[in-house]
Amino acid sequence: MAVQGKNILGKRIQALRKAAKPRVSQEDLVARLAARGIYLDRTGLARIENEDRFLRDYEIEAIAKALKVPVADLFKRGSYAQ
Repeated sequence: MAVQGKNILGKRIQALRKAAKPRVSQEDLVARLAARGIYLDRTGLARIENEDRFLRDYEIEAIAKALKVPVADLFKRGSYAQ
């Protein structure tokens, strides 16, 4: 499998964010990350979701916690619920 972007998690993060009940906006996720000490603006999050920005390991962990999912869920392949 060839990697097209700078990360393989962006689309999955976006899908999990949108599938959350209630739905989590990019602004909401950025605020949740800031509360955990991860300072990322909405543009940075959009770049992650568009696979145009690398992710650090601690950002992956914080995103999973902010979305209330196990880290492993970010790595699941397959359909991306919208």
